[in-house]
Amino acid sequence: MASIASTIDHTLLKPDARAADIERLCAEAIEYNFHSVCVNSSRVAFAARLLAGSKIKIAAVTGFPLGAMSTEAKVHETHLAVRDGADEIDTVIAIGHLQDGETAYVLSDLKAVVSAAEEQPVKVILETSLLTHEEKILGCKLAVEAGAAFVKTSTGFAGGGATIEDVRLFRETVGSVCKVKASGGIRDAATALAMLEAGADRLGTSAGVAILTGLASQGEY
Repeated sequence: MASIASTIDHTLLKPDARAADIERLCAEAIEYNFHSVCVNSSRVAFAARLLAGSKIKIAAVTGFPLGAMSTEAKVHETHLAVRDGADEIDTVIAIGHLQDGETAYVLSDLKAVVSAAEEQPVKVILETSLLTHEEKILGCKLAVEAGAAFVKTSTGFAGGGATIEDVRLFRETVGSVCKVKASGGIRDAATALAMLEAGADRLGTSAGVAILTGLASQGEY
C-alpha cells in the first residue's frame, strides 16, 4: 500500500514536541515514504535539515490552531515558514469571522496567506466540529476562491475530527477544483481507507506508522 503512505502527512503538532520527537518523526517519514511531515513553524528549519536529500516534503501550520490571529500575523508566519523550507502551508480559517458571516474578511485573510505562501500550496483548515453545514460549504467556497490547493477538516485541537460525512461534503462542494485533506482522529487503517474512499486526497495523522502496520497485518502493505 505504498500509495496509502504517499497520501499521509506525518504529523506532530503537540506544544511539548521536543527535538528528539521531530527527529523521530522525520526518520519515520523517510522509512515509510510518507508524503510529508507536518510541524509547527518553529520546527520547519530543523525538519528541513533532517530531511535534506530526501523526497519528503515539509508542511507547516500557520495561524494554528485557532485561526483567530490577525491577517498580518498569519502572513508573517507564513513568510517565515516558507523561508525556512516549508513546501506546503496548512492555515486555519478565521472561524469566528466565518460564523459572523464576514465573508469579505475571511476571503481577504485567506488570499493574503495564499499570496504569502508564494508558489507553495495552501491547505485551509475549516475546523468542522465548530461549524454548521452551511458554514462548512461557505468555508470551502471561500477557500477555493482564495486560491487554496486543499480544504482540510480539522486541527485536532478543537474536539471532533474528520468524518466521512464532512469529507464527502467537502468533495461535493469543491469538485475537482480543489483537493481534500482529512485530519483529526484518523488512527487506524480502516478509518484511513474509509476517508480515502469518501474522497480525501490527503490524510493528516500522527498515527501513520500504526496505519501502515495495520495494513501490513492484513497483507495490504
